[in-house]
Amino acid sequence: MSIIQSNIHRNATIGKGTVIEPFATIQEDVVLGENCWVGPYVTIMDGTRIGNNVKIFPGAVVGAPPQDLKYAGEPTTLEIGDGTIVREFCTLNRGTKASMTTKIGKNCLLMAYVHVAHDCFIGDNVILANNVNLAGHIDIDDYAILGGLTAVHQFVKIGKHVMIGGGSLVMKDVPHFVKAARDPLSYEGVNSVGLKRRGFTVEQINRIHDIYRYLFIRHRNIKKALPEIALDFENTPEKDIIMEFIQKSERGLMKGIRK
Repeated sequence: MSIIQSNIHRNATIGKGTVIEPFATIQEDVVLGENCWVGPYVTIMDGTRIGNNVKIFPGAVVGAPPQDLKYAGEPTTLEIGDGTIVREFCTLNRGTKASMTTKIGKNCLLMAYVHVAHDCFIGDNVILANNVNLAGHIDIDDYAILGGLTAVHQFVKIGKHVMIGGGSLVMKDVPHFVKAARDPLSYEGVNSVGLKRRGFTVEQINRIHDIYRYLFIRHRNIKKALPEIALDFENTPEKDIIMEFIQKSERGLMKGIRK
């Protein structure tokens, strides 16, 4: 552990091999894993739990109290998984009593000026490009990629392997495996390139395409499309998680391909 001219509370837990650069601030109730790097002028606040091999770049504020007027000072946490990179001037807030935590998974990349609000749950291997802004209570599943300047409404859910174009306003749920862009946010096809890179077969990708044709290209009513999908497609893991996502959606899905 290397600490030079930094403001580190004596009760903070700092893992072996972690380097903390000058002028960083780490408060008392912080757990920082092994072999991390904390850049100059980083602030890590009470309630933050950081895994191993995490890098936090200058100016980031990690674990600040939530910007929620209902927050009453209850002890909550922010959790960051192993191998995640937090770039310059990101702001990552703790949870509220709604879930008591904000979670960011393993091997994520949060580019400069990303904001993650209270009670968000971000999966593993997620990329949030510069200036992505997440409101509270958002769920983002594994391997999702959000382009720069994207803003996401509170309580939205974004599925696995999703790619959202830069500058998007995300007001509705975005199901697994798709690309989304335009205003209002609309279906732009299946994220075929991303799925191939992650080992999906051509047959799997084609089945996903066929399911979303029912939902987003033929412009069926979702309630009518779901029984048809259940009958017309064999049961596969991809079909199952798509159906489950849609059935559990509370905000409704983004629009289909525009006519």
